[in-house]
This record gives sequence, structure tokens and C-alpha cells, in this order.
Amino acid sequence: MGRRVVIIGGGDAGTYLLEALLKRGADLAITLLKREKEGSISICGLPFALQGVYPLKEIEVQKPELFLEKGVDYRTGVDVTEINLDESYVIAGDERIVYDYLVIATGSRPFIPPIPGVELEGVYTAKSMEDGRRIEAAMHSAGVKNGVVIGAGIIGLQVAVALLRNGLDATVVELLPSLLTPILDADMASIVQRWLEKEGINFIFGEPVTAIRGNGKVEAVSVGDEEVPADMVVICAGMRPNVDLARKAGIDIGETGGIVTDPSLRVKKGGRFIENVYALGDCVEVIDAITHRPRLSMLASTCVTQAKVVSDNISGDGSSFEPCLSPTIAVIAGLQVGSVGITSSTARRYGISVISAKKEKPTKPRYYPHRKSMTVKLLFDAYSERLIGAQIVSEDPVADRIDGLSMGIRAGITARDLRMMEKSFDPSVALHRDVMIDAAEDALIHRR
Repeated sequence: MGRRVVIIGGGDAGTYLLEALLKRGADLAITLLKREKEGSISICGLPFALQGVYPLKEIEVQKPELFLEKGVDYRTGVDVTEINLDESYVIAGDERIVYDYLVIATGSRPFIPPIPGVELEGVYTAKSMEDGRRIEAAMHSAGVKNGVVIGAGIIGLQVAVALLRNGLDATVVELLPSLLTPILDADMASIVQRWLEKEGINFIFGEPVTAIRGNGKVEAVSVGDEEVPADMVVICAGMRPNVDLARKAGIDIGETGGIVTDPSLRVKKGGRFIENVYALGDCVEVIDAITHRPRLSMLASTCVTQAKVVSDNISGDGSSFEPCLSPTIAVIAGLQVGSVGITSSTARRYGISVISAKKEKPTKPRYYPHRKSMTVKLLFDAYSERLIGAQIVSEDPVADRIDGLSMGIRAGITARDLRMMEKSFDPSVALHRDVMIDAAEDALIHRR
């Protein structure tokens, strides 16, 4: 038998790590323990399934049999109740499982606001396959006409679109004054809001949900002094790291609520990092590459990189997880939204002086048919002129631009570098005077 690796959690983080270890073909005896009954689920794909883009069953992208056939002890429907760091074992059900390496990938769980009525029938979250089945059934139930989503993050907005696509009236309630606040400044968020309002989504901003009302089943949501009719409610008020098991084992939890790790992603207990115990994914806190402060980065793209780091270290190659930029994209009712680095509000919170510019421009020449508009906002450090944040909204693709700007931030690209950048051009796909370059030039003009 090879070295024994136990992975707790089979979400994105646990699955990516499992794949990374299997690619190496090392002499490892791998056990994966997960609470859910299904195999690997793409939760990011859940809202699109609810919108009718594909059947809900398709978000189970890898079934347990795939890993069982490769020799993995892949266990579903299993609760891990204890981690014993001193004697190197975990308790799953009534079984003690010994490890040489332990990896904690327990993910996150929905934040449920402490408001009366959350226990009523017809109130849902959107975190699991079972959540998806329940929401799908509710949308297709007789008499269900009004849906309320609590929270205006990516998942909340995509779920609101799903309600619309299934013939319901959709209202989004957000305590903050604008939507998508972790990734967009208010001026950029307003573009998305107007788009979604044209689609038919109603918004209520800056007011708390004080109660969910109904007699056994939800009938309305109280928002400030207003009663909003609701036959179903989906709570998308953010996620929290699932660290109960780690905390019970004495593992250090950071200021963000995530597990503290070193650059090798080893966990810490009592001020000491443990050589053979790692954590990755939604349950860990990371270091932000701009502010250099702890934060959460609950993105599949983050745990892909983390999985490589843990796999390298278990295999003896050694690698480190760098401070995080968290490039983010989302498609919401056909509108693409992208962000990387920090927003203006984050800059203010940490006392970072910025120069910024926002530019809207078509993505193709005026003579080219069916051209679309793109709005770009760039944030630069006021002293070094280095790029520290970017936001893009367009019907055209934004992912490649966000990824390119992410690499630019890593490389220390400045506003002057962007202003002078050579850009490819063909009228069918691009302008010769690109919107990003114009935004960088405007930022330099504004600082004069």
C-alpha cells in the first residue's frame, strides 16, 4: 500500500485535487469522503440548469464510478465527525480512517440571515443538487407566480433570471445600495441593473428583509415597510467557510472565518504549521495580491491552482500558492460581467489612492454589422500608476480580457504601458483603437 491520502470534501476543491494526484500516477492510496450522495457537482452550473439551458442532472459532471474505477476509495453520503491530528486519523460514521496526508476541502455553506420565517415551506438556498431539485419543482408548481431572491450577488442574479425564464415575477432584495458589490463599483453595477430591469427583474436596494411571512408556507417578504408577494424565496445572501470540523480539531481560523494556511497550504494549530495536513478551496482564507490582507476567494479557478500546490507538496515537488487576484466573470441574462483586482470601495477601505477611468465604446468599427458595446473601468495606483483593478461589462466576451489584465497586474503593468500597447486589429473582431487603451489614456489625462 502506498502513502494514505484522505480528502474530506468532494466539491470543486476536493475533486480538482483528486484529479491532480491521479495525473501524477504516484503510489498513493486515496480516500475521498463527501457528505453529498452525488459525485462531482458544478454548482456554478446550477442557475443555468434552472434557466433551462440544460437538464439539472448534467451538473453532476463526474460520477463516483469514474473515480472508483481508478482505484480511489470514493465514498458518498458520509459524514466526517472528527479529525484527530495527534494520532493522524479521522472518524467517518463509525469507522476510524488513518492517514499519512490529510486534506480538508469542506467548502462553504449558505449564509442564512437571522430573520423570522426562514424555516417556512417555500424558502430555499442554491448550493447543492438537492437545492436545485427543490427550486425546480417549486418553479413548476401550480399557483407559484412570484419569486423573491434575497441577495444581489452573481448566483442571486442568475437565479432571478431563472425565475423569469420559468414565467415567474422576480424581485431581488439587496441590503447594500447596488448589486455585485464585491466585484463592481456602483457606476458599473448600474449598467447591469438597467439591463436586468429591462429583462423584467424588480430590485429593492438599501432595505433589510425583516421577515418572511406565511402560514406554514411563504406568502410574502417584509422589506422595510413594504410587503412583497412571494410564493417562493431563494436566499442567496453569500457563503461562509465550512470550518466547524477544522475548528473542533483545534485548527486555527483566520479573521475572515476561513482556515489559516501557509503558502504551501498547510494548516496551522497552536501557532505551528502541520507538515502533513493541508486545506484548500472555499474553507480557507487567502492573501489578497493588492491589499496584502486576508480575504476569501470562493472561486473554482482559485481552487484549481490550490489543488496543484497541494498535489505538488504531497508528491514532494514543493510549490507555493501566491497571493490571490480572483479574476471573476459571470453571464447574467446574456450580459457578461468581469472583474479582477480591487474595486474603488476596497481601495478606500485600505487607504489606497487610485486614479481611474471608465470608457464605453463599440467593440468593432461602425461599419461592421451587429456590433456590441463594451464598458471598461480601470483602476491604477495613484503613485506607481500600476494597474490594480479592472471591471468590464459587455454583451461581447470579456473572459480573455479579464485573464489578460490579471496577467498584466501580476507583471506590474502601468497605465502608460497600456496606453502604448500594440493591439491586434481586424474589423470583424476588434477596433484598432481599443476601449481598454482609451481608458488607460483617460486615467492619465485625469491625473494631470
